[in-house]
Amino acid sequence: MSYKYLNVESRSIALKSGAQAEFTFVTINSPPLNALSSGVFHDLDQLITTLENAKQRLVIITGAGKAFVAGADISEMQGMDKARAKEYSLLGHKIFSRMENSPLIFIAAVNGFALGGGLELAMACDIRILSQAAQMGLPEATLGLIPGFGGTQRLQRLIGQSAAKYLALTAERINAEEALRLSLAAKVVEADKLINEAEALAAKILALGPRAAQTLKTVIRDGADKPLPEALNYEAEEFSALFYGTEAQEGLSAFLEKRPAKF
Repeated sequence: MSYKYLNVESRSIALKSGAQAEFTFVTINSPPLNALSSGVFHDLDQLITTLENAKQRLVIITGAGKAFVAGADISEMQGMDKARAKEYSLLGHKIFSRMENSPLIFIAAVNGFALGGGLELAMACDIRILSQAAQMGLPEATLGLIPGFGGTQRLQRLIGQSAAKYLALTAERINAEEALRLSLAAKVVEADKLINEAEALAAKILALGPRAAQTLKTVIRDGADKPLPEALNYEAEEFSALFYGTEAQEGLSAFLEKRPAKF
């Protein structure tokens, strides 16, 4: 499968068990600043379908050049009528919801500007690691608009409504350390260590039981909107369901035998 706006590589990494695990490394490459055009969305849609069909487990996403994704494609947006603008917004919702609901685990390696649609893409990923050069923000109101790819909803769920209102209503750019303080990032590293750090994180995740890792993503995501008693029951059901397969048996045996599990 070839993509116009994505550079896609299959990579492998050694695990402590001695096994090799594969993951997919994606670079968004839409010069000059990797704007989120409809074409980028369609490429991401095809990529997710291909990787899910191939039973891949993990994707690292970064950007070419000095930007992760600097925003939506302003040239494409200019001249849109209401119907076309809603179609564009719903396309972004579709792709980012696919990422959230996919069994694939997405790591955003944010190398530079993640503004507007770029921040919305990063928030649709499961984990965000930032370069010290990264900047994040929602500048849409300076264009007379609001975020249209889920930013108004995902941001408040990640950092709380007060901080989300502040960022959106000021259109302020924040640096990587401030993003870390607000819990928009899991980690901040030096620019030249970003990809190595993302791959080291991938190795940790790929060493887990595949079904367990996917269940973790699902239970954390879906449980967040449930009342606590219902969410705890949901957790208990999913916990117990893992005992039906061989994965948990291997993990428990490996622990007792003091060896790395081989999933």
